[in-house]
Amino acid sequence: MQNLLAAVGSIAPMAEGEGGGYSAPTIMEFFPPQLGDAWWAPTRINLIGLFMAGVLALFFVMAFKKPQLVPAKVQNLGEMAVDLVYVNIIDEVMGRKGRRFAPLLVTLFWMILAFNITGIVPMMHIAATAVIGVPLVLAIISYVTFNWAGIKEHGVGAYLKMNLFPPGVPKPIYVLVTPIEFISTFILRPVTLTIRLLANMMAGHLLLVLFFGATSYFLFEAEGLMKAVAVPSFAMGFAFVCFELIVAPLQAYIFALLTAVYIDGATSHEH
Repeated sequence: MQNLLAAVGSIAPMAEGEGGGYSAPTIMEFFPPQLGDAWWAPTRINLIGLFMAGVLALFFVMAFKKPQLVPAKVQNLGEMAVDLVYVNIIDEVMGRKGRRFAPLLVTLFWMILAFNITGIVPMMHIAATAVIGVPLVLAIISYVTFNWAGIKEHGVGAYLKMNLFPPGVPKPIYVLVTPIEFISTFILRPVTLTIRLLANMMAGHLLLVLFFGATSYFLFEAEGLMKAVAVPSFAMGFAFVCFELIVAPLQAYIFALLTAVYIDGATSHEH
């Protein structure tokens, strides 16, 4: 309980106004000041992302630096992490032929999961994917990969024809179908990948700050019976922490899964 209250206290300053008291979290939560005067100076969110990327890279380097036939503990964990993506995403969507894209998909899943989970890690309290830059870059990587794979498999002309002029459609209908297919495949896919991940992580952070900030206010500043409101506020905050434990891996899974689906569709000859 003391650790939870300490976590509440570390979140609470983000929900207090200049004159004390409680003020609801705003979008400015996601625009922290730079930690320095140089133009390249990072923000707190940048440091969180760099730290988690370093932890993830260190884990996989340690796991596979000296692979053994009978894996040790760290190697065993690394193989389980890779197999999780192999079995549940790559083999499920693309079959064994999709394993050439394993480096990308494994990296996407575990990187997004590591960045998402920082939203509930003490002393961090915000997901590195809760600012648009990270989801946008990952969506662009996904976009470039599935288009590159499709062009490499079919050639530029055949790939564009396959996506913009689906077979079996009467030619006059292409006037309507082709613009829709173009927008859906080449514009909306990266946009939806970005927004889905960004919106979920932003919403989760705002809700946690809202309830834990209110808990701190009612517990330490309110008077009389109003202090009792801290109990349901804390309960809601704790419930959303549990919810974020589900959302974090789910969003990583969805992003990697959709990337695999897009790659499979781009390279498939069954159209």
